[in-house]
Amino acid sequence: MSAAMIGVISPNSEVCSGLGFLETTRVVDPLRFLTKEKGFFRGERIKNASRKHKCYSYFGELGFLGSRKFDMVSRVVANASGDLAISSEQLVYDVVLKQAALVKEQMRSREDMEVKPDIVLPGTLGVLNEAYDRCGEVCAEYAKTFYLGTLLMTPERRKAIWAIYVWCRRTDELVDGPNASHITPKALDRWESRLDDLFNGRPFDMLDAALSDTVSRFPVDIQPFKDMIDGMRMDLKKSRYENFDELYLYCYYVAGTVGLMSVPIMGIDPESFASTESVYNAALALGIANQLTNILRDVGEDARRGRVYLPQDELAKAGLSDDDIFAMKVTDKWRIFMKKQIKRARTFFDQAEEGVTQLSSASRWPVWASLLLYRQILDEIEANDYNNFTKRAYVSKPKKIIALPVAYAKSLVPPSSRKLGSN
Repeated sequence: MSAAMIGVISPNSEVCSGLGFLETTRVVDPLRFLTKEKGFFRGERIKNASRKHKCYSYFGELGFLGSRKFDMVSRVVANASGDLAISSEQLVYDVVLKQAALVKEQMRSREDMEVKPDIVLPGTLGVLNEAYDRCGEVCAEYAKTFYLGTLLMTPERRKAIWAIYVWCRRTDELVDGPNASHITPKALDRWESRLDDLFNGRPFDMLDAALSDTVSRFPVDIQPFKDMIDGMRMDLKKSRYENFDELYLYCYYVAGTVGLMSVPIMGIDPESFASTESVYNAALALGIANQLTNILRDVGEDARRGRVYLPQDELAKAGLSDDDIFAMKVTDKWRIFMKKQIKRARTFFDQAEEGVTQLSSASRWPVWASLLLYRQILDEIEANDYNNFTKRAYVSKPKKIIALPVAYAKSLVPPSSRKLGSN
């Protein structure tokens, strides 16, 4: 990961949010709590650290929605007992279909996925506004490029994206933040219970309140959020991936899920011929691309933590092993291996890129900007002669500045008159 938030762990606490909230006290009256604690939010500071980006990699300098008909590979794999089992890609695709069906069902009663009208209890509007403002402050501090793009969205969509960004960041920090050593599976169970509460209108704190309001007004389903927590559980117990099928599932959990969360918020252009399923599939493709890029960028950093996020069977086929990674030497074998891994990541970017124009016009620019910027990390790995052991690939500020007007020009292109995936 490349950023972290300071959390506080008390001797009696098993869960601490990435923004410093202890979970030992249950708040019955969120409004009373938020009013009482608002000064704490204003005074809180969050510091950077240098660790691996994971779930919130759909935000910040990254992109998080495309809309192309994803070429689903319905592969069948064998499990340990020799029985045929469905592949991770097909399992994830089943989730995609369910999420798309939810949006289509709710779209029947509203035009163009417009949000529900605000129904605000007396005295709560100011608290909600402050909650959203706090989410915006976090986004502005840690995702500057993306934050600027969100300012072009409608106020409702902008605030909702901020709320989702913050929840994803807090979730990721549970297992990869400064207090990760204190986090247990039971702690993640409690975090999931807290998620259930906020979806049922019972937020624990100010930042939960912003997301609780968001999911009450947009057709956002809870399953991708739960899947992301499963990804955090995976990180607690798994540090090797036998093949790409296993790695794909991990990438879905920690990054692809954000695309599914974001589809109802970003919106689809009324002139788009894309199906709802294709929008979700493209969002998923971009999430996988982003996470694969993170993994390739952070090989050395992860190795120093005893982790290898690369398919073990592909390493073996290339004549490599974990020992070669821990030795941190660039060899011809490593260059050949990395070229194939980069090619795969670019394929997922290609699948997502075609569909960005299917988004609502106000949502395209931040997505294009972050997609173009993050894809360039792969170019920087190549420029470093595939030394992702001791050199961190990053996009320079001048290149970022150049990318912004290019992204804006691309955002002006209307949806194609042809359906996605047609020739």
